[in-house]
Amino acid sequence: MRYLNLGILAHVDAGKTSLTERLLHAAGVIDEIGSVDRGTTRTDSLELERRRGITIKAAVTAFPLGGTSVNLVDTPGHPDFIAEVERTLGVLDGVVLVVSAVEGVQAQTRVLMRAIRRLGLPTVLFVNKVDRAGADPARVLAEVEAKLTPAAFPLGGVADAGTRAARFVSDVPELRRLKLWRKLAEDSRRGTVYPVYFGSAITGAGIPELMAGLGYLLPRSTEGGTGKASGRVFKVERGASGERIAYVRMFTGALKTRDRLPSGRVTGISVLSAEDGAPVPTDVVSAGQIGVVRGLDKVRIGDRLGARSGNGGGNGNGSEKAAEAYFAPPTLETVVAARAENGRGPMFAALTQLAEQDPLIGLRYDKARSETSLSLYGEVQKEVIQTTLAEEYGVAVDFHETTPICVERVLGVGEGLDVIKLGDNPFLATVGLRIGPAPIGSGVTFGLEIELGSLIPAFLTAIEETVHTTLGSGLHGWQIPDAAVTLTRSGYWPRQSHSHGTFSKAMSSTAGDFRMLTPLVLMEALAKAGTEVCEPMHRFRLEAPSALLGTVLPVLATFRAVPGSTAVTGETAVLEGLVPAARVHALGQRIPGLTSGEGVLESAFDHFAPVSGGEVPERARWDANPLDRKEYLMRVQRGL
Repeated sequence: MRYLNLGILAHVDAGKTSLTERLLHAAGVIDEIGSVDRGTTRTDSLELERRRGITIKAAVTAFPLGGTSVNLVDTPGHPDFIAEVERTLGVLDGVVLVVSAVEGVQAQTRVLMRAIRRLGLPTVLFVNKVDRAGADPARVLAEVEAKLTPAAFPLGGVADAGTRAARFVSDVPELRRLKLWRKLAEDSRRGTVYPVYFGSAITGAGIPELMAGLGYLLPRSTEGGTGKASGRVFKVERGASGERIAYVRMFTGALKTRDRLPSGRVTGISVLSAEDGAPVPTDVVSAGQIGVVRGLDKVRIGDRLGARSGNGGGNGNGSEKAAEAYFAPPTLETVVAARAENGRGPMFAALTQLAEQDPLIGLRYDKARSETSLSLYGEVQKEVIQTTLAEEYGVAVDFHETTPICVERVLGVGEGLDVIKLGDNPFLATVGLRIGPAPIGSGVTFGLEIELGSLIPAFLTAIEETVHTTLGSGLHGWQIPDAAVTLTRSGYWPRQSHSHGTFSKAMSSTAGDFRMLTPLVLMEALAKAGTEVCEPMHRFRLEAPSALLGTVLPVLATFRAVPGSTAVTGETAVLEGLVPAARVHALGQRIPGLTSGEGVLESAFDHFAPVSGGEVPERARWDANPLDRKEYLMRVQRGL
């Protein structure tokens, strides 16, 4: 059996879920096509998805295509749920990118295409809604070539566009006659050419041609159980009894029932049936397949099962794509509070489960203030979390104002030192640390200037782990993502005992001594080095009538947006520049009114920049504050 793990990607309202329904119907998996408006689609199973008419969670089903079993993944289109899309890209063999023949290429379409091209994922484009009034396939094709990729290759045209009689006129027979079809397929499978189909998910126009093309233009994986087991978890759900259910794409080898893994013991496996898309119990899931696995009680999204396989790059051999994040992490956060006093515990337990399903929901709890904060992509995600907590967990919550997530950059070099039993050091440990700046994106590095072997490995590990944890909050409370930290001095008291031979913690150093002392030394060094708070900046692109430039530019300034370039072509102007992430949502709400509904704003995270003007934002620490030595020692020793 051959497998095609296929993703359906699109911007909001391009007809992505409707296309999924049409493909399932054409393959004979469902008898009736579901409606997004009526909330009867196969893949939008959440009540909120049906009510809002948007996809929130990636859904997996299957259908047969000749001798190939297609695992179909329907992903969210709204930017607030881009993390769901990110998790699926690395497990796909190919993609269908849907574009509306009416609205054309949107901001989200461009974000998705950048990720597709970066990964080298083989992709077929489907220009949907050719039957709708206002459909202009020729214009949209030009937009695709200009804004997405010049390697787009149309496989035909549209007759009677904009009417219910619209139909796809295929050029494939002519390509076959000219013996170009095989070469086009080879280039498509390599991800260097992007075939374009036109049609309508509602009327079915172009669907037979698209399905025939999917089986030929995209690479497929061959089932096989040889080699070491290698897979990746891209989705985690909770079962009826609260157990974790993992969706795993296998790249090599096979995973079997009763296999033991670091995340648990496999107690059950199902694979998706190509006949009806439903899970079918089995004892093994092999390379090329997607398995629904039970029993992994410690599993998390993104976990690899076994060794990593291959270099990726969409070559169709089932090798794993690189696991780096292709979309920026959330740049906003908010405090969430239970409305009822007795709802704090259930709320935190529920949010912990949601964070398991979405690792980019950063969950922080401040014990001193009894506050829980979440990192988010946008306001719609906030509404989804609020509704999910109310409907699935019975917890009513409110959110505080959304604020940007900043970072701190180290400015200079600083050193700190505490010696055993000198001054007010109550810990049986000596730690000396130096901290300095590091290149952006390099992360936190930990080096040694002490003699190798002079410190017990467990103590060294305790220092290094605590360094990474402590730098989660800098001088102003924000994470320090990049820094060079060096251990310059160390010392400890060796294991000693009382005269009757029992171990004495009061006379012997432990890893705990080093874990508790390291934050004091590190923050002393950081205070001497100094930091600079940087806020997230989005690169924006605003397309608006050129006659309204004089109106738009002053308003951009009030949102601290800085245009970098302006291009005017006829009656249309395109402005590109930078705007703080904190102002993107409000700016987006102003644009329609400023431009009589004709302005199109798209933005994406670009970089962090020093906060300019105004007060430097502070973030409350969630742990004992090592910047206040007296308070820190009092809280830590009280905890002891």
